[in-house]
Amino acid sequence: MASKAAFQSAGTRTLISSRALNTGRGKTVYWLLWAVVMVTFTFVFVFPLYWMVTGAMKSPNELAQVPPDVFPKHASFAGYKEAWHQLDLGLYLRNTFIYALGAWLFTLGIDVTAAYALSKLRPLLGKAILAMMLATLMIPPMVILLPAYLTVKDLPLLHVNLLNTPWAIWLPAAANAFNIFLLKRFFDSIPTELIDAAEVDGASPLRILWSIVLPVSRPILGVVSIFSVVNVWRDFVWPLLVLPDSQKRTVSVAISSLAVQVPQNVLIGSLVIASLPTIVVFFIFQRHIMAGLTAGGLKG
Repeated sequence: MASKAAFQSAGTRTLISSRALNTGRGKTVYWLLWAVVMVTFTFVFVFPLYWMVTGAMKSPNELAQVPPDVFPKHASFAGYKEAWHQLDLGLYLRNTFIYALGAWLFTLGIDVTAAYALSKLRPLLGKAILAMMLATLMIPPMVILLPAYLTVKDLPLLHVNLLNTPWAIWLPAAANAFNIFLLKRFFDSIPTELIDAAEVDGASPLRILWSIVLPVSRPILGVVSIFSVVNVWRDFVWPLLVLPDSQKRTVSVAISSLAVQVPQNVLIGSLVIASLPTIVVFFIFQRHIMAGLTAGGLKG
């Protein structure tokens, strides 16, 4: 009994004993350190956002002064208004929204069905196909940039030029091995008994996917949706190559091309406006991110 008690106490040893933490001084030190760490990390992550938001409220001269002021002396939203009108952000935000929406739909349509086939239908050479998909994640994006551009410029077999069309954004965005891997891991955790029972009742694979698999896969579908939308919204190099028409640019490409023509506070205001949609999406669906990434452990 003594050895068992000693083993249990040894298994719960930490840098600071629980007895010391339970004292008044221990609790005070613990919560003080916890508050310092939380405030420090919060400041590190939030301060750049604060600096960007307040930077658009300053005048160009105030932004250029050294040392800079932490708070605007004469806060004004004129920088945001000028950014919206001078850079025509409404047009480019609408373009980016269309590209992100289409990429999201194609991602769900292609990646979900591919993951479902690899997980539940188990086709011939399915493991080899999945391995080749995952191998593409090891290739640097810059290596495949030129082949992808030539493919979009002259689509094989059809010989169609997709430049300056939304298809140049939608189709490459849908071919995402990482999303397929996440979806397959989740589908693998769905109890096989549900699939077998539906097959006994005469349900087709498509009906099983629609009526059984998708309803229980909302967490991972939310994660994939967020990833697909944010990737298109923040992408720069690929839209710059495949959308040379100035009226069809994404918001990131448009801001970069027009940055030299506007004051610094207007440029910062445009960056804030362009970042708002993704920030809002993150805060709304942040719970789905953690739920979806940890949902692979679902048990029947």
